[in-house]
This record gives sequence, structure tokens and C-alpha cells, in this order.
Amino acid sequence: MKKTISLLSKVVLSLALMTSLPSHAEQWLNKFDLNQYKNKVVYLDFWASWCGPCRKSFPWINEIQEKYKDKGLVVIGVNLDTDLDQAKEFLKNVPANFRLFSDPDGKLAEKYKLIGMPSSFVLDGKGQVRHRHVGFKKSNIEDYEKSIVSLLKELKK
Repeated sequence: MKKTISLLSKVVLSLALMTSLPSHAEQWLNKFDLNQYKNKVVYLDFWASWCGPCRKSFPWINEIQEKYKDKGLVVIGVNLDTDLDQAKEFLKNVPANFRLFSDPDGKLAEKYKLIGMPSSFVLDGKGQVRHRHVGFKKSNIEDYEKSIVSLLKELKK
């Protein structure tokens, strides 16, 4: 468990910084350490500029970030584009109101054994992956949200 969190922290910290993001995003990137999110529910979302369902998921991810941020949810987006300019262009058209990182070499994606895009993982307050969502369908939004809410309720216990 600690090894997983430590490895994830090191990998994410070593990922390339996406330049030209809003200044608040740069702050998040500079300060990010997965260990600081113990006792928080983390929604870890892997995305790419070429992914149509990723484009559709961002408004919902922004919404849940806003809705549950004061209840213990932290949303982290990990971009997998090898060309960061493509990611930046995507973000001009599809804003992200959550923390962003880049994994152009796919090291973190490999650790999570991605099988499709987008891929999202919901980690509990101890850093354990408890839910995994591959793809994004508006018809599944209720289930996605339930997976988050159930873990937020566990934080209160």
C-alpha cells in the first residue's frame, strides 16, 4: 500500500509539466504529492487529446470536482499525449477545473494497466483503488458518481 502510494507519487512528480496552463494549474502541479491526499477520495482520470469520450467526460468531471471538493474529493487528470501542444490545444477548448499532470512516456498508465480511454480510478482514503471505469458514457454517470459518494461516506466513519 505505502509502496504503491510512494511509487505513484514519484512517477507523478517526475512527469513533464504542462506549460501554458492557467497559473493555478501550475501551482497544483508544483505542489502535488499523492501522500497529501490520504484521508481523501481521489478520482484519477487518464485522458488524451485524441479521445472523443474524454472530451465528453470533462464537463462532468468538472461538475463532480465542484460538487464534492469540500466533502473530501480530489480530482487528478493525467494526460497521455506525447505532444504536449496537442494537450494544451485540447484544454483551450475543453477546460479542466482540476489538477493536471502529463505522462507522455506512459509510465503511470502502464502501472495502472490501462485498457481503454478514458480510464478512471477511484482511490479510497487509504490510497487503494476501489473502483475502475473504462470509457465514458453519459448513461453511466449515476454509477460513476455512486462509486465516489460511497467512498466519501467511508471517510466520515
